[in-house]
Amino acid sequence: MGTGTIRVAVGAAAAAVLGMVAVPSAHAGATRPATAAPTACAPRTVTTVTSGLGVLENLEFDGRGGLLVSEGTLAGDGALRRVTPDGAIGTVLDDVTGPGGIVVDGDTVYLNVGNTTASGVNNTPDGTVDTIDLDTGERRTVATGIVMPNGLGVLPDGSLLVSRDVGAVGLTHAAGDGGEATVLRTDLGSVNGIEVDGSTVYTVTTFEPVNRLHVLDAADLTGPVRSIDLPGPGLLQAPDDLTLGPDGALYVALNPAGAILRVDPETGETCRVAEGIPLISSVAFGAGPGWDPNTIYTTGFDGTVRAAHPVTEQQTAE
Repeated sequence: MGTGTIRVAVGAAAAAVLGMVAVPSAHAGATRPATAAPTACAPRTVTTVTSGLGVLENLEFDGRGGLLVSEGTLAGDGALRRVTPDGAIGTVLDDVTGPGGIVVDGDTVYLNVGNTTASGVNNTPDGTVDTIDLDTGERRTVATGIVMPNGLGVLPDGSLLVSRDVGAVGLTHAAGDGGEATVLRTDLGSVNGIEVDGSTVYTVTTFEPVNRLHVLDAADLTGPVRSIDLPGPGLLQAPDDLTLGPDGALYVALNPAGAILRVDPETGETCRVAEGIPLISSVAFGAGPGWDPNTIYTTGFDGTVRAAHPVTEQQTAE
């Protein structure tokens, strides 16, 4: 278990005023943040839900008994698949170039398209955010002009927030009504996964010597940002996706480390809760019929969907 350093970063206009703020550490004689409860940090048991898919980038539950996963290939083509609790695989949308982040809002699926390394390296704005109607299957493009859209969040006002972690990294904003997207900020590093919780937006960086969890205000996305340093060598951890748990903690997929990191967003306290998940790319707690809401489901670049099951207090005591 480790304790993350909490910092405050700001937009360029306010940086000179606000500077950096850090939570006192043990080296300064201050009290360390409280340790998380034993069951919160107890190692989870990992099982396989299904395997044999392509490179899996993201996942999201549709609330109807399905788990949607974005499946790509090294060539850039891909699809949006649907996995049921018994491991059966179906197809929601075929012929998708570089499928990335997924968000489900009621009957609507939002999907990043064009999340390819080639677009990121060449700075090609060929990415879009598309929607799929779960009832009719109708597909529509709601945002255009995005370079390598990776992480995705739907904000309280219905607009979209997209991350880019290769090339000119940063956050892009789109109205979500079919218009052109605009780059919002580029001062946060190689941002990747996005989680929106009411008026709070969380994102993590991937390709940094020290990776960070950033906390933003959805109503002031270019304003001050509170940041938590994540433990371990940055490139050996490479945080990818993240999700908010029922306990109020954030759970982060550490891709090359093959682990899930639990982060308390208030104290910065961290611990690993699962290991041995090869090239883990995304995480989400179960939702909908047949999926356990206390289990973390994961995707990996190895084409496998896994489940990280919690331990009980009795199991911890034993």
